[in-house]
Amino acid sequence: MIVLKSQREIELMKKSGEVLAATHREIAKMIKPGITTWEIEEFVDKFLKEHGATPEQKGYKGYKYATCASINDEICHGFPRKSPLNEGDIVTIDMVVNLNGALSDSAWTYAVGKVSDDTQRLLNVTKEALYRGIEASVEGNRVGDIGHAIQTYVEAEGFSVVRDFIGHGIGAVIHEKPEVPHYGLPGKGPRLKEGMVFTIEPMVNIGRYESKMDNNGWTARTIDAKYSAQYEHTIAITKNGPIILTDQG
Repeated sequence: MIVLKSQREIELMKKSGEVLAATHREIAKMIKPGITTWEIEEFVDKFLKEHGATPEQKGYKGYKYATCASINDEICHGFPRKSPLNEGDIVTIDMVVNLNGALSDSAWTYAVGKVSDDTQRLLNVTKEALYRGIEASVEGNRVGDIGHAIQTYVEAEGFSVVRDFIGHGIGAVIHEKPEVPHYGLPGKGPRLKEGMVFTIEPMVNIGRYESKMDNNGWTARTIDAKYSAQYEHTIAITKNGPIILTDQG
């Protein structure tokens, strides 16, 4: 069942999203060769506490960390670690923030120093794909319209869209209905209605779209060791179009 959110609930989630967006703005200032994702993890944990929020991922199905930190060919759910990032790396920091019971979810991929032209184009296309998905998220459209907008754009640019991980409804818990694939056919899937709140979070690969799982049971990476990027926002459907609850400004 898809739970429609009231205006009050959406406002509370927007406040949560504002804390999350502020966290990403601070992370962007930290990213440079030599920093570790463990330092970012510790910063996020402290920053959220200072703003009256908690990291919802910590403890979720046994996950131990406030952030997911996925480097280079890691698609998602990478563990924070104490090895330094290198010039030319990319790193996706993903987190779910709980502020007074209202959740928000956003991931961002950061370039570490100067990256290759191909890598920079991957970042540009993935971010654009996110916003094309958001543009398709209007009342009366269907979930398939979102995935179709993303997939057709990404594939026309010569990249591939991950199939194994998708967007999702969010509210009082991290994962709710509807499921939001980043691929698919227009006119298919649930119809978008005012009050729906969900994430759009395309994961885009330079090479093949398939993934494989690390032995830790969490971290997914590309099957051909080529780079993967991800950008994610939490959005709300309104009569006046989608609202980005995690907008970084």
